[in-house]
Amino acid sequence: MLWVKAFHIVFVASWFAGLFYLPRIFVNLAMVTPGSVAERERLILMARKLMRFTTLLAVPALLLGLWLWQGYGIGRGPGNGWMHAKLFVVLLALGYHHACGRLLRKFIDDVNQRSHRWYRWFNEVPVLLLVAAVVLVVVKPF
Repeated sequence: MLWVKAFHIVFVASWFAGLFYLPRIFVNLAMVTPGSVAERERLILMARKLMRFTTLLAVPALLLGLWLWQGYGIGRGPGNGWMHAKLFVVLLALGYHHACGRLLRKFIDDVNQRSHRWYRWFNEVPVLLLVAAVVLVVVKPF
């Protein structure tokens, strides 16, 4: 199970690296000067590739997490409230990932309505999710 845990950590870290960087590309896209077609297309290409790669990294992270959950039997019985909270954080991370895909689609369709400042704040969400997940797993506060 230690191999499973090690690879789970690697894939989660890689998935979150993509979630950290993708909204930063959105910040840059929101700041593109109208008429800068080449810059916009380059950033959209980067965002599309990163979204695809990030999605591919999320799948083994989730599957290995399920394997650990079943293998250790974590989350059943008293004193395991931390696992339920962590699973909620995972659902929020999946929702954030999905939201990134929807926002990318708006950039591709050239219908983005949000400012670069909004994307700067949006970019902070995965940091909070990762901190919450790590604290829940390591500290097990409840």
